[in-house]
Amino acid sequence: MLSLELLDLSQNNLSGEIPKSLEALLHLSYLNLSFNRLRGEIPTGGPFRNFSAQSFVSNSALCGAPQLHIAACKNRTKARRSILKDVIPGILSVILLVTSISMLILRRKRHVEVARETTLWPQLQWRRVSYQELLTVTNGLNESNLLGSGGFGSVYKGTLSDGINVVIKVFNLQLEGAFTSFDTECEMLRNIRHRNLIKIISCCSQIDFKAVVLDYMPNGSLEKWLYAQNFSLNILQRLSIMIDVASALEYLHHGTEIPIVHCDLKPNNILLDADMVGHVADFGIASLLGKGDSMTQTMTLATIGYMAPEYGTEGIVTRRGDVYSFGVVLTETFIKRKPTDEMFVGETSLKQWVANSILSGAIDEDMKLWIPIYLGQRMIFLL
Repeated sequence: MLSLELLDLSQNNLSGEIPKSLEALLHLSYLNLSFNRLRGEIPTGGPFRNFSAQSFVSNSALCGAPQLHIAACKNRTKARRSILKDVIPGILSVILLVTSISMLILRRKRHVEVARETTLWPQLQWRRVSYQELLTVTNGLNESNLLGSGGFGSVYKGTLSDGINVVIKVFNLQLEGAFTSFDTECEMLRNIRHRNLIKIISCCSQIDFKAVVLDYMPNGSLEKWLYAQNFSLNILQRLSIMIDVASALEYLHHGTEIPIVHCDLKPNNILLDADMVGHVADFGIASLLGKGDSMTQTMTLATIGYMAPEYGTEGIVTRRGDVYSFGVVLTETFIKRKPTDEMFVGETSLKQWVANSILSGAIDEDMKLWIPIYLGQRMIFLL
C-alpha cells in the first residue's frame, strides 16, 4: 500500500478527519477527496505538500494552509473538547479509507488492463505528442478515421503507441475564432478534473496545425442515441445521463476556484463512455468568471435553440445561461424533439408543446409509462 500512486475517493460520502497516516504514502501523486463530508485539518507532510485545493473541493468543514484557499484551523486545545467525539470518527475514517484502498488494489489485480490505463493517466495528461505522431495514428487524417466535424474543425479517432484509444480534434485554422477556441479548450481542460468531464491527454500546437487529444468515448454522443436509427435509450438511462451532466455543471460552477461557464451545452457535446456514463465535452467557447463576478460578456455565439435569451441578444455569460441550456437539453432528452424543430414556429414553443403533449398523451411511448395523470398535471404547473 505504501507504493500507492493514485487515490480517488471523491463523491463517497466519507466523513471524519483525513488520517495523518496518509503522509507515509510518499509515492502518492494524485489524490481526490472532493465532494465528501470530511472535516478537520488537512495533513501537511509527505505527498500533501504537492496537493492543491482541487483535491479537497466541497468539504466545507476542512481547514488548512492559506494556499489551499480554505478556512484556517482553530487552536487545537479549544477544538478538542471531547476525546471520543474526535478520536472515534477518525478511527472509523481510517478503517473506511483502508478498506477503500484495499478494494482499489483488488480491482487492479482483477482488471489489469483498466488499472494500467488508470496508472498512466497522469503522465498522459502532459504527454508530448508530435504532429507526425498524430498523422501516423490517424493514417494521415484519413476519412476512414473521421468521426465527425464541428464548428471549428474535424474529429478523428486514433490509437496511441501504448494502445490507448483517443480522439484527435483538429482545428481548421482558416475559420475565424479557431485559434482562440484551441487556446480556450486547452486551458480549460488542463485545469479541471471530474468524472463527468471529458479528459484531455495532450495538445499539439504548431504555427499551421493545432489539435487537442482527448479520451475516446466509444458510445458517441447523446445526439446519436436520441435520433440515429437503431439507437435508443430507456427512461432510466436518460435520467442517469442527465444526472451526470448536472454533476459536471455543478463542478464547473461551484467546484473550481474560478467558476467556469460552458456556454454551449447540447446533446452533441455530451459524450458517452463504454458504461453509458455522460461526459461534457467541447470547451471551445467556455468562459471564466472573475472572482466575485456573476457574469461576463462575449462576442462568440453558442448554438441556436440552446443558448439563453440574454446570451443571444447581448452576449451576457452567466451560470444561469448554462442552467437554461441544461433545461432545454433535459426536455429534449425525454421528449426527443429538438428546440429548433420546424414544428416550434409562431406561438408554439418547446415548453408549450410539452405541456399540451402531456395533457393529450402525445409524447414518447416510453414516457407514458412513467407519467401518471396527477404527475403530468404537476409537471405542467412547473413548466
